[in-house]
Parts: sequence; C-alpha cells; structure tokens
Amino acid sequence: MLVVAALAVVAARTTTAAAEAPVGDPARRDPHPRHGTPRVGPGNLTPGWDLDGVYLWVGPSGAASWVDDRWDSTWGIDASLVRIREQARLAAAGASLGASLWTARGGGRVWLDAIAGTYVGGRMIGVSAGPILELAELAHPRLGGSVGVWTFLGVTPYARIGAVDRLGMFGEVGLHVALPVLHRPVRRTAPAYARY
Repeated sequence: MLVVAALAVVAARTTTAAAEAPVGDPARRDPHPRHGTPRVGPGNLTPGWDLDGVYLWVGPSGAASWVDDRWDSTWGIDASLVRIREQARLAAAGASLGASLWTARGGGRVWLDAIAGTYVGGRMIGVSAGPILELAELAHPRLGGSVGVWTFLGVTPYARIGAVDRLGMFGEVGLHVALPVLHRPVRRTAPAYARY
C-alpha cells in the first residue's frame, strides 16, 4: 500500500512539473514534432457481424449406424470447406471429406460429400450427398453413396441414409464438432445491403 502511495506522489509531481514548465522548456517539448495532420489508413478488418467468407472446419465426428440388422458406432474426423453467404438463398455451399472407423465390425469408411445449406427460422440447415468407400481388413473396398440432412448449432448433428455394394442399406445419426481452422473473409466493393 505504501509503495502505491509513493508511486502516485511521484507521478503527480512529474505531471505537475511538466505542466508548469515554460513553453520553450525541453520538459514540455514533443519528442517527435508533427509536421501535419495525423492520418489513419483504410480499415482492412471486416466487421465482426459479417460472417460471409470461406471457412475450413475440422473436427471429430461420431455416429450410430444401423447396418447388417444391428447397431454399430463409428468415430472419426471430418474436414469441411464451405463458402458462407448469409443473405443468399444458398447460404452455404462446399464439400466435406471424412474418415471413420467402426467400433464392432472392424474396418471403416471414407466419404466425400457435396453440402448445401440455407437459413430456415434463423438456423442453418442443409443437405449432403456423395460417394462412400467402405474399407475392411479382409475384404476388397466397396463403393457406395449416401444422402443426408444436417443443421448447424455450433456443433453439427446429422442423419443420413445410403447403400454400399454387397453390404446393403444403412441409416446413420451422428454429430460433427466443427472447429474453425481457417476463415477467409469476402472482399466487398459495395455495402452488403446493396448487393442483393
């Protein structure tokens, strides 16, 4: 407490001495005299409320699948590259690449989905579709495909159905934890309200 009081007294004396010094005194002189009006360059930062741009989201995913007349689960990773345009009808468009391992069956799968989304009731919802490659330790890779629906709530719950060659149909519900890795904002030449 005593140290704080001593620092306050020193600061007050220094400020008072500089303020009371004559105009030509070196204590009052600006160390870097200005030769003109200060200027600020153009702003390069986009506003925080503007979410438009290209995003790379990477994160874990887990799902429960109904396949071969029983439930099994998968755990893996998913990377999504998405272009967001909040005011457009097609608010999200991109692709998702993922891989996961089965917990009971052995093997796993790799998928590449095209994704599209729009705002409904203030929430982003969308569809996905694409090929699946089913992998197993003792079998050749099997090709298949799936279609799904998803919504973005900070995390991304999804449901999809599909079919894989010689495996048949499957249904799946899961959750992808989308962590933003990269964001490239859109450079605009006109205000957002003038583009639509």
